[in-house]
Amino acid sequence: MAEERPDPRERRVALLRGINVGRAKRIAMADLRALVEELGGGEVRTLLNSGNVVFTSVRARAPAEDARRIEAAIEGTLGVRSRVTVLTAAGLAAVVAEHPLRGVADDPSRLLVAVPAGPDALRKLTPLAARDWGPERLVVGTHAGWLWCPDGISAGRLAEAVDRALGDAVTARNWSTLTKLHALATPA
Repeated sequence: MAEERPDPRERRVALLRGINVGRAKRIAMADLRALVEELGGGEVRTLLNSGNVVFTSVRARAPAEDARRIEAAIEGTLGVRSRVTVLTAAGLAAVVAEHPLRGVADDPSRLLVAVPAGPDALRKLTPLAARDWGPERLVVGTHAGWLWCPDGISAGRLAEAVDRALGDAVTARNWSTLTKLHALATPA
């Protein structure tokens, strides 16, 4: 079976890891938008100040290739190293639809969705999901890891454990941000 070619006019979402957190890895969103446009992205929009970019792919490239190109351009042009994960709009829709903690997670700012940079990253979360985290919960889904941090993301141990296990092979967004990205990436 031949590999399916990506749609050249497909909406995509680029998630940059660790951008504008504290004083490290500072990138102006106007510079990030311009960079993605220079790489051939169309209809480029950013959300918040934390490295979320929605764009239309104008070439038939795999999302992983877009991620590599954006990473290289950020480092080469802006002097910042950041792991980039790119999802298609359909891929992001699959993450949103999967939400396994709907009956538990009642505060969108305390539900983190850990989006892997590659398919092997989620397997590394399986041993963590089997542990007892007290009020915190970790569910490993098909497309992402789901971290419920009812006392706050920095108050518990779960988010730190996931970060230690995966390093830059994952980037996380809270549910509120993820659903806003989904709305931006979904055609009206």
